Amino acid sequence: MEQEAWLGIDLGTQSVRALLVRADGTVLGSGSAPLRGRRDGVRHEQDPGEWWTAVCTASRMALRERPARVAGLAVCGTSGTVLLTDGGWRPVSPALMYDDGRAWAEGERLRVAGLAVPNTWGLPKALWLRRVHGPGRITHQPDVITARLTGGPVPTDSSHALKTGYDVAGEAWPRLPAGPELPDVVRPGTRLGEVRASAAEATGLPVGTPVIAGMTDGCAAQIASGALRAGSWNSVLGTTLVLKGASPAPVHDPTGVAYNHRAPDGSWLPGGASGVGAGVLTAAFAGADPAAMDQRAARHEPAGAIAYPLVSPGERFPFLAPGATALLLGEPTGEADLWAALLQGVAFTERLCLDYLDHLGAPLDGPLTFTGGAARSPYWNQLRADVLGRAARVPEQTEPALGMAALAAHGVTGVPLPDIAERMVRVRTVVAPRPDRRGRFAEPYARLVDELTTRGWLPPPVAAHAHARLGRDTADS
Repeated sequence: MEQEAWLGIDLGTQSVRALLVRADGTVLGSGSAPLRGRRDGVRHEQDPGEWWTAVCTASRMALRERPARVAGLAVCGTSGTVLLTDGGWRPVSPALMYDDGRAWAEGERLRVAGLAVPNTWGLPKALWLRRVHGPGRITHQPDVITARLTGGPVPTDSSHALKTGYDVAGEAWPRLPAGPELPDVVRPGTRLGEVRASAAEATGLPVGTPVIAGMTDGCAAQIASGALRAGSWNSVLGTTLVLKGASPAPVHDPTGVAYNHRAPDGSWLPGGASGVGAGVLTAAFAGADPAAMDQRAARHEPAGAIAYPLVSPGERFPFLAPGATALLLGEPTGEADLWAALLQGVAFTERLCLDYLDHLGAPLDGPLTFTGGAARSPYWNQLRADVLGRAARVPEQTEPALGMAALAAHGVTGVPLPDIAERMVRVRTVVAPRPDRRGRFAEPYARLVDELTTRGWLPPPVAAHAHARLGRDTADS
């Protein structure tokens, strides 16, 4: 295993990333290729044909040196991204991305039938695709790639199938009266097949390389953080915010806001995905220098305005509110103050997510790790630690592709995934909260919680729990 390398492929929102990694975390090669999307209101689509082209480009870049034998690979994709394919696994519909919100009618019918699913989950979108595009097999984003790699039908993994209604505890699909054809399902880490000759020629991978069933990008980032022991949590801050933890038992949430993935070893990975994230910075400050803006924003603690910075309409975690919109309380004094308000608003949301998980009884006593694109900002990492009132680890590599490399190693060797991840993950720094900052953000956080409650988005018992935790933290500071 020490002489072998593992390839992780991440199908992201804006690009495909590939990493070739040794068991000790040494990155031997990397590659990327851009992806285009179509956004229009609640519509968000991609052309699935572009995924394979991008994977070939990114893989060839990562493998151009190939200093070690490629012993296996795994692929992750955006959670809840679905499409329809025909009998030959050819796409017969566009791919509806993770936050496409057009399936509101289907979501409402499913909720009336007793299934607590947000409109953006894969199951409502699968039914929408069936209604609009006709018959087809429901297919998750990575399945398109693994089918091309192996040259034949592949089962999907239970991690991507979760938001399409798959029962990961009972390991069965729900009964649907008239839905699209559903794929077979295997646990992450299962061997799907081997790279065939034509795929090897296109990607640069050796013929016969084992292809291992992956997980969603959020779970992949969690693996890349090493947060796989009970009580550990990974906060992935990219375009949006995803929190993933580890628990010996599932965390039950009757609203469906928090959900549980199943780890390859049968333990549980609870968490949720918010619509708040760094995407608001790109939208509000196109072309800005983030490092320069961070430096200016540091003089606005707290900011003159309080933000709930949703990237697009609707919220799914830490509360379910399809009608929620981005809000800004108060008037920023300028660009730097607005930038500060957005950074702080994301951190407030992150705190509220953890408050909600604590309300549900999730274990939170393990280490917290920051990953995602925003973890490259030292100032934002420090701000988040200050708002949360707890230390956070920041690994050298914060990419989901690293998590897929670790999962590929687990699938081929059988070594427990937590052990492999802890060897591959290299912690770059540990960010501790600054004691003198703890009280600065208590009042604006409390105001935001109250505003979310007044608007009917945040349930009052959750707000009361957040206030109680804030009171304990303030008393301890």
